[in-house]
Amino acid sequence: MPQKLRQMRLTERHVGYLQPPEVTDILPPPPEGMWEATPEDHRATLERLLAEREDADEIWFFAYGSLIWRPACDFVEMRKGLVRGWHRSFCLGWNNRHRGSPENPGLMLALDRGGSCNGVLYRLPPDAVEANLIKLLEREMAWLPSAFPPRWVRAKSGERTITALTFCIDRHSGRYVSGLSDEAIADVLARAVGTRGSMAEYLFATVRHLEDMGIHDPHLWRLQHLVADRIEAVYESNG
Repeated sequence: MPQKLRQMRLTERHVGYLQPPEVTDILPPPPEGMWEATPEDHRATLERLLAEREDADEIWFFAYGSLIWRPACDFVEMRKGLVRGWHRSFCLGWNNRHRGSPENPGLMLALDRGGSCNGVLYRLPPDAVEANLIKLLEREMAWLPSAFPPRWVRAKSGERTITALTFCIDRHSGRYVSGLSDEAIADVLARAVGTRGSMAEYLFATVRHLEDMGIHDPHLWRLQHLVADRIEAVYESNG
């Protein structure tokens, strides 16, 4: 019997209150101290990553946030996976362009050390590995130096253990944010809006797609409740 999906507290109604002045995929200028990655930069990263693999017949990447619902490249297989030693966390700050502003910067998801993370594994087309890895790097590493550089991790999926590429926070990058309570994170996610949408939309889409795949993240589930409460307090209050 199919599992009944949980009813999210955060809905499209809440997300609809937080609309950017304009939506664009045009990359804004990088923050001070960073530069826009070139095709040569991506090629060098690609060569380094592939050199770390003894067997490149199967190349997978592990998605834990927006790559779940916007994979950025082609794939030929998708399956759930568990990565140990890393956990999903709103620890990548501060985003004042894509999903935030200087007045209300956003916090993005990255993998941080400790715990474990359930997410989604995507296998790249074997005849187009390099082209699709470049697409992935262009999406996730538009600016350098990266605050969440790519690395290989081991993911458990059923009876298989799969080596997969993913993106983990560099705690020394200067963009690492830690020690915030759920309430403080919810305050950020309920306000931040940028050229690609709001943090509420980002949270909503991530939780919804995880739930659709039968992956329940208690931390994100609590955050979506808190964010919905805050949005309602601002936009639906009768006071």
